[in-house]
Amino acid sequence: MTVEHTRPLLAVFSATFFVRFAFGITIAVFASYILGRTAGLGQGDVGTVGLVSAMAPVGEFSTVLLSGVVADRYGRFPVLFAGMAGASVLFAGVAATRSPLVLGGLNLLFGVASGAILAASLAIVADRSGADERGLEMGRFDAMNLFGWISGFAFGFGLLGAVANSTLGDAFLAGAAILATGLALSAALVRGLDVRRRRKGIALREVLGQAFRRGVLLVTLPWLVIYMLIGTALVFLGTAAKGVGIAPVYLAAIIGGGGTILVLTQPFFGRLADRTGRMRMMTVGVIGFVVLMALASLLVAFGPNPALLGGVGVSVLVALAYGPAALAALADLTLEMSRATTMAIYSLTISLGMVAGLLVSTQLYAYLGNVGLYVFFGGVAVALVALTAARYRVLRTGPGARIMTPAR
Repeated sequence: MTVEHTRPLLAVFSATFFVRFAFGITIAVFASYILGRTAGLGQGDVGTVGLVSAMAPVGEFSTVLLSGVVADRYGRFPVLFAGMAGASVLFAGVAATRSPLVLGGLNLLFGVASGAILAASLAIVADRSGADERGLEMGRFDAMNLFGWISGFAFGFGLLGAVANSTLGDAFLAGAAILATGLALSAALVRGLDVRRRRKGIALREVLGQAFRRGVLLVTLPWLVIYMLIGTALVFLGTAAKGVGIAPVYLAAIIGGGGTILVLTQPFFGRLADRTGRMRMMTVGVIGFVVLMALASLLVAFGPNPALLGGVGVSVLVALAYGPAALAALADLTLEMSRATTMAIYSLTISLGMVAGLLVSTQLYAYLGNVGLYVFFGGVAVALVALTAARYRVLRTGPGARIMTPAR
């Protein structure tokens, strides 16, 4: 690859790691920061934390298409850098208050910045990769994305066990500094390159019409379901784990160790998606998620059994096959649409899934207790299987879901 291709990709990968590392730290401690205590969750606590946390995905899904339109018309990197700078300032603002009302407002604005970052980043990766290598590059992107998240989670969970709750505001200041560092590094990598090129855009009305095409929906709707699960887990994992007796330091070590595997597995799964087909690897990932739902239900019922925890680790690894293949499948469709705006549809979908997941799971738990969690896990599993079967049928018989590369 030429410098015009490699340096922008390196800039995006580095920016992605720093952004997600900062996000991971803050989300790991967010529930404890809001509540003013580190362990235990009551039913009222779940509602408060869920509502404040949901503001970020609300801000993201309500504005991310506009971010995609701007990135198409004025350049990817200006939008990426503006989102990173805005997120850094907002993190510093969060460190100054514990008011749920103010935190909700800041989190809403943070969602706007997050959507801009993701839409621009995915468009850059799609721009700089061909159809026969798109799975690999999306796998590398997902590796940095997930490795950043998990490293940040591990660090954040470690903070929950190592520092007093009164000092957790410093985690948000650390997140602001990490974002600023990532911004400086990414800007240095693309210095001297033409990264402000404008591209032809399409009207927002046409974007919305494209977003509801059957082929696009069958790629994006499974992400919505998956992020209903992920959104709930991200917010409550730290406090819930400590509440059932899992020390934060052990949780941090497990998550941090698992994160190192992602750097290898995501490009590997992406390359497999290029060679064997997007749909096959997406199906493997769905199987991993379904098994994960079953094991999560058993964990709720029987507690942190070592065998169950081991099974969760394996199923999570299998589930990770979904990401690179699904991102490559969506990028394949962007040949028919404006790229940044189309990739923004992915961001819209996952943020909407996080909102829906928080609202549904917290309400089910509030009214039904553990039974509500079983219902939630079961619903996620059934929806994933149904959507995967539908896409298989369309790919076999329907031209409406045509993929623009041999890797189907």
